[in-house]
Amino acid sequence: MKKSWKKFAIIIFSSALMLAACGGEKKESTSAGDEKTYIIGITQIVEHPSLNAATDGFKKALEDAGLKVEYDTQIAQGDPSLSITAAENLVAANVDLIFANSTPSAQAAVSKTTDIPIIFTSVTDAVGAELVKSNESPGGNVTGTIDSHPDAISNTMKFLKEELNAKNVGMVYNAGEQNSVAQVNAVKEMLKDMDMTVVEAAVATSADVKQATESLIGKIDSLYIITDNTVVNALESVIDVANANKLPMMVGEFDSVKRGGLAAYGFEYFDIGYEAGEMAVKILKDGKKPADIPVQVPQKLMFIMNKDTATKIDLEIKDEWNADFIE
Repeated sequence: MKKSWKKFAIIIFSSALMLAACGGEKKESTSAGDEKTYIIGITQIVEHPSLNAATDGFKKALEDAGLKVEYDTQIAQGDPSLSITAAENLVAANVDLIFANSTPSAQAAVSKTTDIPIIFTSVTDAVGAELVKSNESPGGNVTGTIDSHPDAISNTMKFLKEELNAKNVGMVYNAGEQNSVAQVNAVKEMLKDMDMTVVEAAVATSADVKQATESLIGKIDSLYIITDNTVVNALESVIDVANANKLPMMVGEFDSVKRGGLAAYGFEYFDIGYEAGEMAVKILKDGKKPADIPVQVPQKLMFIMNKDTATKIDLEIKDEWNADFIE
């Protein structure tokens, strides 16, 4: 009798070890009847309202499509080297698809896999970042939505010049973000024919943003804060300096207007995230390949202003601007 109990105990102990070992294996997609559960990896450079909204939009598109999904989310805390680690983790987990939210996140993912489909968003120049061969024909295992409308920068510069009489535009940005360099270069090229100049202040981390902005005072009559993740993560520092010096600060997206930027020609990041999610559905549910899905620009462009910020810098809002307002 004692021997039997010993044998039974050994069997139970061995079974427990086997279950524990199984729990340590990488996740695989599972099916319940005809309904498959997809494992989607999310890699995001940092948490701030715009990127978070894009991620929310992405998830909503998959929910609306009726897909059953489990997410493996990796946040790089603003460190591009951690984006590499995040990509490695998701590839090792053998996820069904990677959603890369930001240029550094997408570049890291592309460097680590040519097999897993990658959908990006919050990327300004997908070709310049070497994510795709062209927006029309991406090629490879990558496509997505970009956060730059063709008319956004030109409309912004025209507004600064014609409505606010600006001549020297301050731009604070991370020179290590390809996304940002592309935008700054686009502004410089545009201003060559507008009798305006860009005054730059480069930063490496969000902790540098306030001092960099302060270094521009006395040299500029306006600010333009683009969709730079490092700077947007510390946007309140720029807003404080701008308001204290009565400087109009145009921004690159609506969440920055809500936080205190003066105005933006832009779109909702939730929308470009949702559009990226629709691409993911085409790949997971319909069997399409990323190579055959063109990169998409934002579908809506609006002009949004912050009345409270206008009051703080003593700016009178004109009816002919036809702005929508964020209180």
